[in-house]
Amino acid sequence: MGLRPVQVNMKSVDASAVGRFWAEALGWNAYSPGVTTYVGPAGGLVWPDPVAVCIDVVPVAEAKTTTKNRVHLDLATNSAAHQAELVARLQALGATPADVGQGEVPWTVLADPEGNEFCVLEPREVYRDTGPIAAVVVDCMDPPAMARFWGEATGWTLHEVTGDQAALRSVHGVGPYLEFLRTADAKTVPDRVHLDLLPYPGDDKAAEVTRLRALGATDLDLGQGDVSWTCLTDPEGHEFCVLAPS
Repeated sequence: MGLRPVQVNMKSVDASAVGRFWAEALGWNAYSPGVTTYVGPAGGLVWPDPVAVCIDVVPVAEAKTTTKNRVHLDLATNSAAHQAELVARLQALGATPADVGQGEVPWTVLADPEGNEFCVLEPREVYRDTGPIAAVVVDCMDPPAMARFWGEATGWTLHEVTGDQAALRSVHGVGPYLEFLRTADAKTVPDRVHLDLLPYPGDDKAAEVTRLRALGATDLDLGQGDVSWTCLTDPEGHEFCVLAPS
């Protein structure tokens, strides 16, 4: 069946503060059930959320470098006024304008309080029903190849593919898109932001990990030791984790 993307894993020096920022940004709640801060829709802690791809902010000792993250979030808006209001509110919460070479574009590029880049998009019909996160965006050198790998990994539907970009979404047509944008630069530093995947109920985690290796994933040793999740990289070296069902 494939693996479901359930959360965006975001490393942070101050996980609690960054979690609160993203909760306010998305209109969600921040929960701290353990050492991490989980950001998900309001209404009580539900993991995994049945629809949304949520955020798990993980404390680390190292601050973000000046290197642009290869994975970022695009936030949806429903009108020009909503976009302007959201940008102003995010800056009041501690976001700062970011220049990633975007030039004159209709969306606004910001960075969260620890420098993680994200975009506030102008209204787009395609994102009208995604929730506050329109897309999880991955910079890569070969979007069609990445879409093939991740489509097989997740079982998500391919909505668009060109030489410069590709987009996947859940077969149920809910939640954010997973998008791949072409960049000329190869990956050089560990990802500050990555996806965590979860087997569907009844599926075997070990079998899914074996399937991913056959698709081109590679085992990753981060010094994680004996843990319940499995760390891998995709064919371009982007880190991701396969979580164990709770």
